[in-house]
Amino acid sequence: MNRTASIRRKIGIVLVLFLCLAASSGPIRHYAAFPDELRLFEGQSKRLHYAMPVHAQGSLDPQVAVVNGANREHFPVDLNKPLSIESKNSGVTKLKLRLFGKIPFKTVKLQVVPDLRVVPGGQTIGVKVKSAGIMVVGHHLIRTSPETRMSPGEEAKLRLGDLIVEINGQPLNDVSKVAALAEQAGKSNVPLDLVVQRGKSRFRTQLKPAFDLEDKVWRLGLYIRDSAAGVGTLTFYAPDQGVYGALGHVITDMDTQTPIVVGDGQILQSNVLSISKSQNGEPGEKRANFVKEGKTLGSVERNTSFGIFGKMRELPDHGLHQKPVPVAFAEEVEEGPAEILTVVNGQKVEKFNIQIVHVAKQTSPATKGMVIRITDPRLLERTGGIVQGMSGSPIIQKGKLVGAVTHVFVNDPTSGYGCYIEWMLQDAGIVLQPNQTTSKAV
Repeated sequence: MNRTASIRRKIGIVLVLFLCLAASSGPIRHYAAFPDELRLFEGQSKRLHYAMPVHAQGSLDPQVAVVNGANREHFPVDLNKPLSIESKNSGVTKLKLRLFGKIPFKTVKLQVVPDLRVVPGGQTIGVKVKSAGIMVVGHHLIRTSPETRMSPGEEAKLRLGDLIVEINGQPLNDVSKVAALAEQAGKSNVPLDLVVQRGKSRFRTQLKPAFDLEDKVWRLGLYIRDSAAGVGTLTFYAPDQGVYGALGHVITDMDTQTPIVVGDGQILQSNVLSISKSQNGEPGEKRANFVKEGKTLGSVERNTSFGIFGKMRELPDHGLHQKPVPVAFAEEVEEGPAEILTVVNGQKVEKFNIQIVHVAKQTSPATKGMVIRITDPRLLERTGGIVQGMSGSPIIQKGKLVGAVTHVFVNDPTSGYGCYIEWMLQDAGIVLQPNQTTSKAV
C-alpha cells in the first residue's frame, strides 16, 4: 500500500513539473498573451505571434480586415510566424483559427473603428463655470432673539453640497436674486418652495426665512455660491467634431468638495506668471491670470470625472502641435518613456520627458489609469514635479496621445496619476465604436 502511494506521489510530482515546464515554454506563454478581443483604427496594423510550429486555417470578413495580405474570407496561416492584421473598414468580425482546418483553436473578436486624430493641447486655460443652480456650501446661524440663534436652511434639512435648482417654481442660478426672494417671503410670512438636487435625486422642501436682529434683514441661514473659477490645462482639441477636453478630473466646490453641476461656462486664454514649486507633503501650483481682453476659447458643457468638455471653434494659440495626431486605446499604453506637454512660463507650451511606471488594465471608464513619474531635469528644476494647474497636460507616447495628467502624489510630487485618453474622448461625445452596418462574423 505504501509503495502504491509512493508511486502516485512520484507521478504527481512529474506531472506538476511537466505542467510548469509547459506553462513556461514560449508557445504556451504566447498563447496566453494572445488577446480574445482586439481593437484597431481604420488603416492600423497589428502583429500577433503564437510561436507554435503548427499550420492552421483562418477566417474573417475581408471587408473589415485582412491577415498577411490575404484579401479573402479563408486563408492558411503558419502559426510559427507572426500574423500581420491590417484593418480596412469600420466594423466587427471574428478571426477564427482552426488547426488542420477543422479543430477550433482560437477566436479573436476584431473591432475596427473609424480613424480618429486630435490636436494635443498643453496650453494653460482659465476656467469659469456657472452652476446649474444655487450651491449650498455652509450653514449660517441667525440671531432671531436675544437668546436664540438658528439656521432656517439647516431646519429645512438642506446639506452641504445640495443644489437648489428652483425657488417658487422658477429655475434659479444667480445668488444675487436670492436676497429679494428671502425678504419677500419673510415679510409675507410665506415659506419658499424649493426644488433641491442631492446627488442624482431631486426633492421638494420648504424654507421659511428668519429675520436677523443684528443685520435687520431676512436670511435663509445658508452660505451659497453659484460659480467657480480656476486654471488648468487643455488636453486636446478635436477639429472634426469641434469639441475639446481639459483637466482630466472633475471640478469640485472648494468648500464642500462635491462636483459642480455645470449650467454653462467658458474657457479662456491664461498666462502663467510664476510657479510655486512642489515639495514632499506640499503640492505646488501654477500662479496664472486670465489674459486681459483675451478671447473665449470654448464653452463648458459637461463636468465629469475625467474633466470638462464643450465646444471649441478653432485651435488655440501657442500649441506645439498644429496638426492632429493619432490617439491610443487604453490597452495600447505601455510602461516606459513618454512625454507631457504643459506651460511653466507665460503661454509657451513645452515638451518634457516622463516615465509611465504602471498601467492598469481598464475595459470600462475608471480614473487612475496609469502612474507617471517626471524624469525631465528641466521640469524638476522649475516645478519640483507635478503642480496644481498641470492637470490635463496631455501625455504622448510613440507619437500617440495616450492620456492626461490628473493628480500629484502629495508625498512624492515627482509622481502622480494619469487617465487614459479614451475615457476623456467618450465624455467629449467622441465614441470609439465600430460602424455596425459593415459588420460581419464568419
